Amino acid sequence: MNLRHAPTPKSMAAALLLLACLLAPARAEDDVRIQEEVWVLPLPLPMFAYVVRPVGDGPFPLAIMNHGVSLKPVDRSFFPLVEFRDAAKWFAKRGYFVVAPVGTGYGAAAIDIPERGLYGPFFAKVGNCTNPNFHDAGRALALADLWIIDYMIAEKRVLPKDVVVIGQSAGGWASIALSSVNPPQVKAIITFAAGRGGRVDGKPNNNCAPDKLVEATADFGRTSRVPMLWFYIENDTFFGPALSQRMHQAFTTAGGRAEYHLMPPFGNEGHFFIGSPDAIPIWSPLVAKFLDAQK
Repeated sequence: MNLRHAPTPKSMAAALLLLACLLAPARAEDDVRIQEEVWVLPLPLPMFAYVVRPVGDGPFPLAIMNHGVSLKPVDRSFFPLVEFRDAAKWFAKRGYFVVAPVGTGYGAAAIDIPERGLYGPFFAKVGNCTNPNFHDAGRALALADLWIIDYMIAEKRVLPKDVVVIGQSAGGWASIALSSVNPPQVKAIITFAAGRGGRVDGKPNNNCAPDKLVEATADFGRTSRVPMLWFYIENDTFFGPALSQRMHQAFTTAGGRAEYHLMPPFGNEGHFFIGSPDAIPIWSPLVAKFLDAQK
């Protein structure tokens, strides 16, 4: 178990060491050995990250996995270190160096004590539903991906033009935003249940300004040329089939490249499809075919 770039405060270093000890090396079914680690990425805005990679020095293709967001401080503070560990390990077993950043303001970095002058650097809010800012919320998290790409390439652990970005929910929305700037290092993007403003007030199929979300999707599509694979699930109560189909139509009509798949209902809530190990046999053949087509 390796610990990279631990911060200076002893308390944080001790906490990271404890987290690292909880993650054990794993062996893939086909005998490709993979290693799980906890890193602190020394970015302009430092982040924790779950890392799972093939054993060895590489360089390897890079896969960045972006999780969703919660606007509730309590939910953010209890956010798991790894939201889709099994999915990340699937990519690592295919040879990818997987970096799954824990968004700023989450888990151990969830500092929200305004009365003491402590604020979590949580920069993904969309604002009021009457005039939401979907564009900047996506671009902010996309910027963090660019930081990660630059850092990992500088470390010489990954191949400089062999990057895949995967995102779920708000992380998927950030991935769509990232596609609009066409980073030369990124060869493909995969999203699961991508969007923003789902389940307003906790109510199913109650979306924040869905027409504006569709418009923002079209705006990103006008400049996006990265090959993309979009997954949505029939029983997703955040971004249902009608809305996701409108988003895809708007994106591709504007010029974006996205292969759309509406998957059958999964469990009680399809929005968290990627987080279940039982879903891997369902999506992995489509992902493998898509990735093979990008070689």
